[in-house]
Parts: sequence; C-alpha cells; structure tokens
Amino acid sequence: MARPFILITNDDGINAPSLLPLKLALAEIGDVAVIAPEHDWSAAGHSRTMHKPLRVRPVKLADGSDALVSNGSPSDCVALALLGLLERRPDLTVSGINLGANVGQDITYSGTVAAAMESVIGGISAIAVSVDSYEPGDFGPAARFVARLAGHVLSITQDEPLLLNVNVPALPEGAIKGVQITRMGRRIYRDTLIRRADPRGRAYYWIGGEPPTGLPEEGTDIGALAQGYISVTPILLDLTDYAKLALLRAWKLTL
Repeated sequence: MARPFILITNDDGINAPSLLPLKLALAEIGDVAVIAPEHDWSAAGHSRTMHKPLRVRPVKLADGSDALVSNGSPSDCVALALLGLLERRPDLTVSGINLGANVGQDITYSGTVAAAMESVIGGISAIAVSVDSYEPGDFGPAARFVARLAGHVLSITQDEPLLLNVNVPALPEGAIKGVQITRMGRRIYRDTLIRRADPRGRAYYWIGGEPPTGLPEEGTDIGALAQGYISVTPILLDLTDYAKLALLRAWKLTL
C-alpha cells in the first residue's frame, strides 16, 4: 500500500526555522513535498498571482533534503501543486508552522490559513498550524502533534475535504495541558495609523500598534491557548450568515 503523499507549505518562507521540524515529523507518516514562498507572506490573506508568471526552483533544506521555492504566495504554492507541478496529487496539505497564533478573525488575514483554504477549494483536506509566539523556539511539540493529527485526517473517508486550524501554546511539551476542540474566538486589534513624511515632505503611513489580544472565552481557540491547551478548530469556507437570510428576504428587494 502506497504511503500517503503530504504537501507542506507556509507563509513565513522557505527559510523559516519551523519548516524543517514540520517536514521531519510528517515524513514519519508519509512521503512529503515542500513548496514554500521565497519570502515572508505573513498577513497576505488569500492572494493569488494573476498578473505575472510564477517561477519555481529547487532548493535544499538544512538537512540536505529537496524542496521547491516559488516567487508566488502561499496560496500559489498550493495551487501549483494541485494543478500538476508535482508527480502525484497530494492526499493532504499542511501549512505552517506559523510564528504567531492564527485565531478568531486572524484567519481572514493569515497566509498560513489561506494556503490550507486553497487546498480545500481544490478538494484536498488541509491543516493550518501556528504557535502562539513571535519568537523562534522549539517547534517539536507542534510538529509532532500535527503529524499525529494528520494521521487521523488521512485515516478517514469523507465526502467533503476537512479544514482544521491548529494553534499550539508556546510551552514545553510537558507543560501543554492537552487538546481542546474549539470554535473561533474574538480577536481584539489595537492597530494605530502612524503618519510620517519622506525627505520630500510627502506623507506615508504605517499601520502599527500593540499585538492583538482576544477574549479568552471558554470553548474558543483563544480560550484554549490562554489555558495552555492546543486548539483544533474545524473551519468551513461557507461564510453565509444563514440567520440573516430571513431578514433580507423580508425587505422584498427589487430593482
């Protein structure tokens, strides 16, 4: 029986220190292919390159293993793989391990989650995985957990692909309390607009501010991380607000 084929990508780029630990963990359960962007695409969202050619070149990871790097976005990397760049069609896509949690409304910004979404659009189940820290550390706990989770995803048969968003607390493996199956929480952003002037006096702007926080409600991804648990959240791409359909129909809109 053929080993499952797992596609790995990320939004932190081919040189991200989390990429190799993830690849090594997933190689224990299947054959892997790495296609990652050549630079950081954090907060790029679900962007696709339509206005210029996409280029792909071979590279070596730190352990000497083969990988591919693209000038495209994380979503482009997945699209390339699913549209025939690889000799085999993946059985699963894993995107990460991202530096910084992707919880609540973050998923609308996240290049990590967007790559997983691109896989699901293409009919392939996907896992997006992030750690709740912006500083490189030990990615082993997150990588090993995702490999175990990937084994479960690969073992089931389903009509529709599965999309899972995983967030891991930045704790040593023995300090992580367990796993919670969660819903999306509510992020609180503290963005500020910073206005500056260039040498010619023309205004330019940075969007800055303090790191986001969130409401640590019970049962949410934010709440799980706050309590020291890994959060696993199933995500749907159907964003329809079904509760509001009756309201809009009652307006009896016409031309």
